[in-house]
Amino acid sequence: MDVANWFSQLPYEHWVPIPVSGTRPSARYKHAAGVADEKLYIAGGSRTGRYLPDVQVFDFRGSVWSSLKLKSEADGGKSEENGAQEVLPATSDHSMVKWGNKLLLLGGHSKTTSDSMIVRFIDLETHACGFIETSGNAPVARGGHSVTLVGSRLIIFGGEDRNRRLLNDVYALDLETMTWDMVVARQTAPAPRFDHTAAINREHYLLIFGGCSHSIFFNDLHVLDLQTMEWSQPEVQGDLVTPRAGHAGVIIGENWYVVGGGDNKNGCPETLVLNMSKLAWSALTSVKERDPLASEGLSVCSALINGERHLVAFGGYNGKYNNEVFVMRLKPSDASRPKIFQSPAAAAAAASVTSAYALAKSEKLDFSSLNLNSNGVGNNPSELDLAFEIDALKEEKKVLESSLTEVRAENSRLTEKVDEVNGTHAELSKELHSVQGQLAAERSRCFKLEAQIAELQKILESLQSIENEVQLLRRQKSALEQEIERSAAQRQGSGGVWRWIAG
Repeated sequence: MDVANWFSQLPYEHWVPIPVSGTRPSARYKHAAGVADEKLYIAGGSRTGRYLPDVQVFDFRGSVWSSLKLKSEADGGKSEENGAQEVLPATSDHSMVKWGNKLLLLGGHSKTTSDSMIVRFIDLETHACGFIETSGNAPVARGGHSVTLVGSRLIIFGGEDRNRRLLNDVYALDLETMTWDMVVARQTAPAPRFDHTAAINREHYLLIFGGCSHSIFFNDLHVLDLQTMEWSQPEVQGDLVTPRAGHAGVIIGENWYVVGGGDNKNGCPETLVLNMSKLAWSALTSVKERDPLASEGLSVCSALINGERHLVAFGGYNGKYNNEVFVMRLKPSDASRPKIFQSPAAAAAAASVTSAYALAKSEKLDFSSLNLNSNGVGNNPSELDLAFEIDALKEEKKVLESSLTEVRAENSRLTEKVDEVNGTHAELSKELHSVQGQLAAERSRCFKLEAQIAELQKILESLQSIENEVQLLRRQKSALEQEIERSAAQRQGSGGVWRWIAG
């Protein structure tokens, strides 16, 4: 198979399994992976509950697997090649980072007991393997953590220790001095977790995505500012992302590619992209639900193959263990550049101007000595092409200036509308204040009227008592009058009898 031609014919942004020659390595998940010199290195992993000790190498140039025979550092790398099992302990849930001409292996779960995190190395030239002595405040031994390279430091976050205690601490390893430091961060840290992914943005921000506890799967994104050492949980835009753990991620430019993962029930079939400058998620592509790429514990790396950037995925578990190599050809980064810089002629012009400017500064270049024709363009065909390109750019400039004029006019109209709305708002505010004043006056009048009504109610109550007294007096007067009438009648009767006796 013509490997170079095969890679160049791949469709963009689709996963394709690579045809492999020879024997494949045993299927696995939770291994460590890295790319160096157009080769994919796979170390350890787990299969059916058993840790694996081997190191496998996939050569992109020949599309063939081979087993790397390691040499013990104790023998100076000069002894006869031993099996990897005798040199590198069987390990799972560890991390691999390329540093110089070495692959560094950090942490992981194995039968080798240690209280603190172990750092091992594999020399890519001699294939020597050994243990690196470190100093300082080392993190507790763990697996399922994340390791991110920031300059000459490794940032370790989270994981699960050998007692299954979940962690959310942060440590830094200085690769120049091999000294550990514990990072003390402020604000609310992510919940303790393992099997998450981490990335670094502009050597400034550490991003943590997903992972799980013993009962919860996460889809949150946390950011640690490495200058202020403060945690934050920013609002994320774009597509809805399902909770997942055991996924893998890699950064290319401003994009963070996240592949696979799952929640112990279903695998995640989509390949996600986080635009780190906009903090916006999008789904780049998707596979079938039971596809090897919808697995937990897979790995994904970035590889430059035939001058083009590719994503390379291997392994994982989605009900069965996988050992296929998948590759995705990414679109050239020029697609994201402004149109004006995509033209070869424009790029050549920019390079010429840059060179001329540098030369003018150093040697005071006399531009008048250049041999130009009456149009200011030489007779060289490339210069004529450049002139045509410049004319096209001028036309494009006119179109952009016309669009800019329209935008400015629209902006002026919008400004007038905003001013009008602000004026209306001011008038309405004045009217509102006037109405509020009137309402306050009316409330004062209501309070006064209520006081007067209370006084009148008291007067009415007193009038009722006076009315009762008047009624009583009337009854007394009526009884008195009746008494007087009876007395008068009695006096008239007694006077008549005496007159009869006297006569």
